[in-house]
Amino acid sequence: MRVTAARLVDHGQPLHVEEVDLAEPGPQEVTMQVAFAGVNPVDMYAAQGQVAADAPVPRTLGTEGAGTVDGRRVMAHGHGIGTARDGLWASAAVVPRAALTDVPDGVGLREAAAMGVAGVTAWRTVTELARVQAGDTVLVLGASGGVGSAIVSAAHSLGATVIGQTGDEGNAGWIRQRGADHVVVADAGRLAGAVAGQHPTVAFDGLGDGFTGAVIEALEPHGRLVLFGTSAGPDGQVPLRSLYRKGITVLGYAGLLEPDDVMAAALRDALQALASGQMSVAVDAAMPLAEVNEAFDRIRQRRVHGKIVLDAAGRGS
Repeated sequence: MRVTAARLVDHGQPLHVEEVDLAEPGPQEVTMQVAFAGVNPVDMYAAQGQVAADAPVPRTLGTEGAGTVDGRRVMAHGHGIGTARDGLWASAAVVPRAALTDVPDGVGLREAAAMGVAGVTAWRTVTELARVQAGDTVLVLGASGGVGSAIVSAAHSLGATVIGQTGDEGNAGWIRQRGADHVVVADAGRLAGAVAGQHPTVAFDGLGDGFTGAVIEALEPHGRLVLFGTSAGPDGQVPLRSLYRKGITVLGYAGLLEPDDVMAAALRDALQALASGQMSVAVDAAMPLAEVNEAFDRIRQRRVHGKIVLDAAGRGS
């Protein structure tokens, strides 16, 4: 069987979109017809050789996707997909049967394709780590991003007051549409002042760099800080006196360390939250598979509201 796939041939070079032969599935594998596949920063890091550098090359990338297996609507994620074995940026893929999760009624395949990373991260950090409640005031950094915007929606559904941060005034209206009660347009140096008087009790930081220290200064005593990414920079200074004098709890999300069965259960929970309206995931665009390198460019340049998915079946957005 011939399929069209986005292949990593050399680290640090553009992906090759080409036809390849798809192997026959083994005893515990199935052939999945891929409809849409999510594009995540971790895929970009893999293409650069910063993640899974010792994984086989060439290979098809893509760690999450949604489609059908014998007419069954499914999501695939984990079990080495896109890293130790070929991934889902293809019109069809051979995947382990254990990697499949049913997509519930009311959830489109386009949205399901964005749930394996962004959706699960958002739902788990809000409900398991931070344990957000109706009385909380939640500050979400990078609120226009894939995870950030999903966190906004989830915290809003739980009844919390939500403050969304962005560095671009043009994002403010869109962030409010996701469920933010307030939006602050501020860089790291102005963040604490921008939220003064709003008394955040919980903060979600996927930016790092100078933002982490600024969030600690902004949080209320006994506040909870959840770290899940460093898109602005991997290093930063932490105001230790404020950290311990305020009794701030710092919680790190380590989804990459979790076993596949734990992540599968989390994915089922997140998909149910999506189906019930407790959370939403925003898909900015469904780009053709042939435009995968352009999708990387948009992520690098932060020209994305929510998530980008690849249209592997040519269905359009």
